[in-house]
Amino acid sequence: MRGLVSETDITSAIRSDAETGLPPQRYEPATPRAAEPEEVENERAVRVPSTAVARERARSESDNQDQPTEPAPDGTVTGGIPEDDLEEDATAFERIERAEALNPRTGAIENDFQASEDNPYAPLGLRFGTFTVTPTLEQGLSWTSNADSSPGGSEAMLSETTLRLAAVSDWARHAATMDAYGIYRRSVSGDEVSELEGGIDSTLRFDLAHDYTALASLGYSIRPESASSPVIIAGVEDRPLRHTLDGSLGLSKNLGKLRLSATGSVSRQQYGDATLVDGSTLSQDERNATLATLRLRTGYAVSPALTPFIEGEIGRRLYDEKQDSAGYERSATRIAARAGVMVDIEEKLSGEAAIGWIAEDIDDERLDTVSGLALAATLNWSPQRGTNVRLDGSTTIEGTTDAGSSGSILYAGTLRLERQIRANLTAEAAAGLSWRDYMSGEHDLTMNGEAGMTWWLNRTLGLTGRARYEKRTSSLPDRDYDATSVFLGIRMQR
Repeated sequence: MRGLVSETDITSAIRSDAETGLPPQRYEPATPRAAEPEEVENERAVRVPSTAVARERARSESDNQDQPTEPAPDGTVTGGIPEDDLEEDATAFERIERAEALNPRTGAIENDFQASEDNPYAPLGLRFGTFTVTPTLEQGLSWTSNADSSPGGSEAMLSETTLRLAAVSDWARHAATMDAYGIYRRSVSGDEVSELEGGIDSTLRFDLAHDYTALASLGYSIRPESASSPVIIAGVEDRPLRHTLDGSLGLSKNLGKLRLSATGSVSRQQYGDATLVDGSTLSQDERNATLATLRLRTGYAVSPALTPFIEGEIGRRLYDEKQDSAGYERSATRIAARAGVMVDIEEKLSGEAAIGWIAEDIDDERLDTVSGLALAATLNWSPQRGTNVRLDGSTTIEGTTDAGSSGSILYAGTLRLERQIRANLTAEAAAGLSWRDYMSGEHDLTMNGEAGMTWWLNRTLGLTGRARYEKRTSSLPDRDYDATSVFLGIRMQR
């Protein structure tokens, strides 16, 4: 009885080819037309199924390889293959052809899965030579209860514009990155505010021969000095602009499991004049200073994911003016030592954390040495796809020009969480804490929290909003404040 052949028959025929060592037959669907009787007979005689051929070939090769292949009285042909086997196997071929014609094979669907994994709302970027540049523009309105984050500050409605640029190289060797931003705030109503700030950071990595790596960085930023600055200027209307220029150059070498590196860095702080309430200006040139340091680090890779290290630092802080307006020589010599660990667990956890001691010995003997615990951390954790957690911590020695004061140490830390809820919906939250320890025994504590979301309408345009709260308490008089702000706007990217 003739009918469609089952999947088991197809599999058996293919398996038989593999067991006999013969090349597999390729079965093409027959053209649907009526065949002549002569064509049918020729087709049966020529297309001998692999099952019968394999069985008879194995028997003939072992018994009588040299016997002639002539018809025998028992009805066999071509080496003794029975005609009944030919009839049966030819019928099987017809069934296979019909099954393949009715059930054609489909192509692989891997590309469909891959396409679904791509984020249809991710920025494409712009090509500039060998760099991919991603621009982002944000425009919106911000309401704040404390326009300048100062004690007794008043509320205001602000227009806020932010432009960011991120560039990444795609070189086969070496690597370069650049991040730049600019923010402009202007009052629409309420307390008068007009502020402009911006900055740029760039890094360049050279992969040299013999496992040497060179890393260079350069950055610049400008912004109005914060009202929470440790330097108190009485009767100020507009605080001075603060210019910061940072540069570094380092060289590292791997010797087996040893990790050796040396890094030199220079940081320049320069201040503009402060505008007082009576309209006059107050020069801040005595605060301008340059800090140069050299760090040496030695680490040992106990595993590919864990590298403990120790490092030492020596440096010199030089003020432009040998003495300030009060007659103090504020240049200082820096010494620091730290121990920490570098972590690199594939795409889950990376970064480093360290603890140690830092001190700056001021040239003027009337001023105490500024010293304290040194904490630093830069850790990135991705517990699952679409979720990123980042921890940043730093220790900064802050100079001052207040008469009789040596300065302060600022400890700052920020924990940030980013979550992609959907392809077109992202959320982020952050919490920050800073502690300023004055050498005079006073202190400032500042806490802040922020949460926001962005809903992308398409790959280019999205709606964004965020809320922020900040509070500072101080043991010094007239330094406590709190501020609440809410921002709503649009975000555009390319």
